[in-house]
Parts: sequence; C-alpha cells; structure tokens
Amino acid sequence: MMGFREVANACHLAEDQLEGPAPAQRSELLTIGDQLRSLVESLEHVGKEPTMGTDIATELESSASERPHRGREELRVASGIVDDLADRGARLRVVSVAAEGLADRIFRLAALAERGVGERDPRQVLATLAISLRQVAMEFESGQRIFRRLSDRQLEALLRLQVQPLKPFLTNLSGHARELADTLGKTVKVQVRAGDAQLDRRIINVLREAFLHLVRNAVDHGIESPKERKRMGKKEVGSIRIEAEDEGDRVRIRVVDDGRGIDIDAVVKTAIDRQIVNPEAAPAIEPAEALQLLLRPGFTTREETSELSGRGIGLDAVAATVRSAGGDLWIESTVGEGTEVNVEVPVARRGDRVLVLGIGPHQVAVPASPVRAYRSIAPEMVEIEGDRFVLRVRGRVVDARFLSELVGERPSETGVMVEMIVGGSPVALVADTILGEEEVIVRPLLRSAGAPVAMEGITLLSSGRPVPVLSLQRLVPFSEDIVAGDTRLAASSSPIHVLLVDDSRVTREMMRRLLEDAGFKVTGVGSADDALLALAREHVNCLVTDIEMPGVDGLDLTRRLRSETEHADLPIVVVSTLDRPSDRLAGLDSGADAYLTKQGLDVRELVALISRVGGGGQ
Repeated sequence: MMGFREVANACHLAEDQLEGPAPAQRSELLTIGDQLRSLVESLEHVGKEPTMGTDIATELESSASERPHRGREELRVASGIVDDLADRGARLRVVSVAAEGLADRIFRLAALAERGVGERDPRQVLATLAISLRQVAMEFESGQRIFRRLSDRQLEALLRLQVQPLKPFLTNLSGHARELADTLGKTVKVQVRAGDAQLDRRIINVLREAFLHLVRNAVDHGIESPKERKRMGKKEVGSIRIEAEDEGDRVRIRVVDDGRGIDIDAVVKTAIDRQIVNPEAAPAIEPAEALQLLLRPGFTTREETSELSGRGIGLDAVAATVRSAGGDLWIESTVGEGTEVNVEVPVARRGDRVLVLGIGPHQVAVPASPVRAYRSIAPEMVEIEGDRFVLRVRGRVVDARFLSELVGERPSETGVMVEMIVGGSPVALVADTILGEEEVIVRPLLRSAGAPVAMEGITLLSSGRPVPVLSLQRLVPFSEDIVAGDTRLAASSSPIHVLLVDDSRVTREMMRRLLEDAGFKVTGVGSADDALLALAREHVNCLVTDIEMPGVDGLDLTRRLRSETEHADLPIVVVSTLDRPSDRLAGLDSGADAYLTKQGLDVRELVALISRVGGGGQ
C-alpha cells in the first residue's frame, strides 16, 4: 500500500514459507529476517525503497508476476519560479512578524484601559485609547491586505506548478480504449481533442480511475459488435471522442460514443425494481432525470442480456469521485445513436467555494459553483400541490426543495430561492436567508459512521463555526414523490458489515484494522470456501476480495455469487496486485462493482467506495 514493493515481496515470501505445506527451516527464516532488517534499515536511512540482495531479489522476482512500481513523482521547476516562491515566503514571514508586534501593542492598550477604569475622570484615557486603537486598526488592515495579496500570489504560483496539459492523459485513455476494443473483438476509432486545456495533476490523479471506467463503458457497453453495427446500418468501426475544453476557471471533459445508447425505459424499470423510484411516479420522470438515476448509489443492473449491463455499475462511484474533486457529471444519450458523458471540474484545486444558507437558527452550506441566480420569495408564490410545497414563479411551477424540511420545520412563506444547475438540470433550493460565500476545506463524512444521507461533509467557517455541507445530488435530483427514501438529516442506525477475503494473513489483518477504524464491522476469512460459509451464516453488506488465492480465486468466487439469486446484488469490490487493463476488465466482467489495485490503494478511496456500494440503501 505504501509502494515499497521489495519489502512487501520479502514479507510475502516469509509468510509463504511459514504457511506452506512444508514449513521452512529455521536457517531459511533467519536469512529472510536478515534481509528484511537490512531493507528496513536502508529505508530509514535513505528514505526510499531499498535495494535487495541479488539472491533473494531473484527468488522473489521468479515467484511474483511483473508489476509496475510507482515511484515518487518528480516535477521539473525553473529556478526563477523557485526564487519567486522563496522571496514571497520571506515577505510573508515579515508580515507575520509585524502582526505579532501589533498584538503586543493591543495588549499594552488593554493594560492602559484596565488602569484607566480606576481614574476619577477616564475621558482622557478613553480619548488616548480611541486614537491608538484606530491607528492599530489601520496598520492591521494594511498588513492584512499585503498578507492576502502575497498569499494569493504564492498560492497561484504553486497551483501553476501543479497544472499540466490534459492531452497526454486523454491520449493514454485512447490507448486504453483501443486495447479494450481489441480484447473484445471490436474496432474503434478514437479521437482526442484537448487543445490547450490544462488541469491540476492532483485532480487528474483523482479522476484517472473514473475516466478509465467511463472509457471501458463506452467500448464494452456502448459500441456494438461489427456485425450488429452493420445490421443497424452503421459503420463497422465504432467512434469514440474524448474531448476537453477550457471554460474559464473550469474544464469540461467529454467521453462520446456512437454506440447503442441507453434505454430510458430499462433504466426506469430497473430503478423501480431496486426501489429507487416509486412505481406510481415513474411516468412523470423526464429522460434527463432518468439518466441521473444511473448516478445514484444502489443503482445497478445484473441481467447479463440487458443493454444496460455494466452501464450503471460503478457510475455512482465515478460521480462521487468527480464531486470529490469539486466537479459535476451528467449524461446525455439517445437510443441507437450513442451516449455522451460530461465531466466538469475546476482547473486547479484550492479550497471549496460554498454558499452558506440560514434555516432559522441553523446554518448549512452548499457548493457555490452550480449557483446561477437568487430570487426573493413572497407568501403568494408558495403553493401546496398534493402533500408538498412548490413555488409559482412568473406563471410556472418550480419544484423547489425547502431546506426547512431537513430540520423538521414547516416551510416558511418568505425567504430566498437559490437557482442552480446540477447534473445538467435546473434545480432550486429555498432557505430563510443567504449568509454569503466562503472558501473552505470540506471534510467528507462516512455513511458507515452514521453520517446523514443528505450531508456530503462538514466544514469550519471563517468564524470557527462548524456547518454541514449538503449533497445537492441527494437533495434535488427529483421531487419527493418520485424518489423513494428519506433525505432528512437523520443518521443510519447500523454500521456496514464487510466480508474481507484474502489468503494473506498479514494483509487481511492490516485491512481489517483500517476498515474497522473507519467504522465498519469486518469479518475476515482466508479463502473463498470460508467466504461462502460466512455468507451462509450472517448478513453481509459488502464483500472485498483478493484475486490470487489457492483453490477458488476471487474471480471465480465473484462469478459464483453472481449466479446465485441470494447474492446476485451483493456489492463486491476486488482489491488485487494485478493491474493490467486486461486484469481490470476480467474483474469487472466477472461481476465486481469496482476494481482497485493494492499498489496504488488509497484507504480513504476504499472506505468511500464501500460506503457508497454497501451503504447506499441505508
């Protein structure tokens, strides 16, 4: 998990010697122990992955498949940029020291005020204090302006170091698409159009797996076979476009295919079957709303013959990844003509801009980037349709979400409506007041730890007050009579139960502790047979499995569970050392909901993924 492949291989070798049919001799174990000791010592002294002795390195390489090693990423920086950063850093230090001097003067003024309280005529002291405090305030304001200007420039310079052209990343995606097409017996023409679009490399790294999944969907489930395309009157060679364009301080990336498209009726039917949509409200769902259902946790189709098979699997995880990068995702599709997935993200990741709203004595925050307009509401605009409140604005009915309902209060007849674009569709929120915008750091909340469904995270405002950040996608994709489930600020009751399957005792124990620290209930077993016994004994919300195991491997286990009615919908996450595109494709084709590699595993990503696929229904 930390990237020290040689150390990991040595540990696995020692474990294999201990657990093998013929236990190793003491001398062999001592030899491995000496090698491990030298590895750790060099790791401590050098600060990077150590080099192993020739003998044990050869032995380990012969017993392990070839895997790419991710070293530390290096950036080439012009010396002038480094000089500017150092210069501004020194100036920031000077401003900080000056602020300390102002603090000392304020303390002295406070002492003067305390002495003046006992004076018979304190007016002289008050006059002196007023003049001095005004002078300190002016100096503080001037210093604050300098500090803000320097810090903004410093941040901009650092962000420029992080930004890189998008074209190489998109070109790699096109190669992945062609490789998948060859594997599936399809022929695709992939076009990449990036222009001068650039993106923060950290955001690129966050989105890498998400876009691999989108490209895989386009090839595997979008583009038809050559025979099918010919029968439909299409060119036998499928077309996929991967495009990027700058839109101010944001970038829009599109993955477009000319394949079979998405059957809206099949999406709605699946949503009804999964109890995501109420059957009586299904006819009112617009096509754009139906496509947004694909992004909801718990939406998946398992029927192998369905044209949607795979199109919904993992799209909720893709959307959550995009939103974690401060972006938005929406889908456009026409049956028989193709599908277009749009992803819009900020060019560089600073803090998160949020709009702070007041609901009575409460405060909540929502992402500010989707906001398009504000509108004051009057009592005559509020109407009741059935059992819900709506707004009538200039003769049209707006299906707005009254945030007061989140705290169990009756919607107010006055306040402000916030108009937004979420997932490509217009939505509206109604609050009592708008308290302003702030740039903050949003900390995610885990559903497994009891986080309310409607909350995306929590943040501290500049005042120091903690406020919840609401998930727009969970609040306003549809009206309450269409979507099943409750989005009120109420926590789920029980933790997610994870069944962890890995034949490595060390890996299993390490991951068990990490997942339990995240609030999950974890049962660990060492083989597929033990996993089947555990599933027969107790209810499990999510299964996390390795692939390479003796006897029945992880892929065979996944296929077997998918063939059983009882476990056909069990969320399954594969975590393996195999990281070739063909390995990922095999894992997903076996029926897994997600495929992660141990070499690049981010525990936070795994925890968030399990929370989505295993806790979507809580």
